[in-house]
Amino acid sequence: METRKNKLFIVLVGVFITNAIVAELIGSKLIYVGGNVMSLGILPWPIVFVTTDLINEYFGKQGVKRITFITTGLIVYTFFLLYLGIKIPAATPISSVSDAEFSAVFGQSMWIIVGSITAFLFSQLLDSLLFHFFKNKTKGKYLWLRATGSTVISQLFDSFIVLGIAFWLTGIMTTDVFIKSALTGYTVKLVIALAMTPLIYLGHYFIDKYLSRS
Repeated sequence: METRKNKLFIVLVGVFITNAIVAELIGSKLIYVGGNVMSLGILPWPIVFVTTDLINEYFGKQGVKRITFITTGLIVYTFFLLYLGIKIPAATPISSVSDAEFSAVFGQSMWIIVGSITAFLFSQLLDSLLFHFFKNKTKGKYLWLRATGSTVISQLFDSFIVLGIAFWLTGIMTTDVFIKSALTGYTVKLVIALAMTPLIYLGHYFIDKYLSRS
């Protein structure tokens, strides 16, 4: 019989994995934010980091490591399916999506996945370490500090690593555009994460209430 804590872990894992993989699939689309370029895939990541903080709080570093490695495996699986999808010829002219169109959309996503796997592993494990560092230093007080502090640092690395591998190394972005884009994406993620800080407290309230039920 499943315990409430097990059910909670499943829900958090579902939110975590869904947003991580959606970010990979939409990441090849570049948009303008304040005149600078940013990957659309950045938008789901603050939710991933908020979910990470909740998993950190209730399931510890081992919980974060477990879901990080599971999600990494699923991202690799997504990479494999996209690769197959690109290699398998479309049924022209019946298919509404041509090989060129499919490759244009998902071909770049494969490079984003390579960058994301690297950034994801590094930033998630760093976020977990920083979260518990701040928690220990404050003796469990100031939830906002450990949640925000770990996110501020880990997302900085995440932003530069992903774009560096997916767009700078592939020659799609110049160095100047890469730096501006990474800083823009980092700023957007940070603003969203800070705006979502009240949701962490709200999440704690409902989770504590849920877990306290007999």
